[in-house]
Amino acid sequence: MFADVIRAVVIDVDDTLCLTEAVCFELENEVLARIGREPMPRAVHLSTWGQPLLEAMPQRSPGLDVTTFALVHQAVLREYVVAGRLDVVAPENLRALDELAAAGRSLMLLTSRTEVEVEHLLAPGHALTGRLAAVYHAGNMRFSKPDGRAFDELLAATGLEPRQCLYVGDSPGDAQAANGAGLRFIACMQSGLRQRTEFDAHRVDAFIDAFPDMVDAITHLEEAPPSPRPARGY
Repeated sequence: MFADVIRAVVIDVDDTLCLTEAVCFELENEVLARIGREPMPRAVHLSTWGQPLLEAMPQRSPGLDVTTFALVHQAVLREYVVAGRLDVVAPENLRALDELAAAGRSLMLLTSRTEVEVEHLLAPGHALTGRLAAVYHAGNMRFSKPDGRAFDELLAATGLEPRQCLYVGDSPGDAQAANGAGLRFIACMQSGLRQRTEFDAHRVDAFIDAFPDMVDAITHLEEAPPSPRPARGY
């Protein structure tokens, strides 16, 4: 008996589908400069990377007026997107998505980003248009990672069992959320920001060195005998 067929591949955005930490560091410091704030150190950005932006910013810039930051951030975000500096999906990543779709797998994004932060990824003419069945973000989820309930809307909408879904992400928080929801999890190490030991407290079904490697990793997971999985738990 083999493991369940993976019918849905759910993908994180930052440093999984796109390599973004370095450019987000530059972008956020540009916003801080425009509102008269001192730049944050890179170490602070790295230590809070993976948190929802507006939750992380008071740690990155203590005393910050988050509302003012958010308004200016929207404008700078658009500038970076138009300039092709942010959220560039590599051609090899698009080919990997197409291979997964050709194998009959449904493709979705699940991110802690706000709706404003993902709207350009959903725009007509974007490279992802037509490739994704759904996008889940802070605007249409009741819970955010690392809470396993972040997957509640996705599972309810698709009618799939957690064992039929797999999440691909880059952080221990991604692993924690997938584990909590009962999904299989692949850790993408391409950004170089994480060490494998950081995932020791979580179940990881496979590590990959680059995003396209998940195509073979998923096939191998399906071919392997099933292993006991914990029940969903939050």
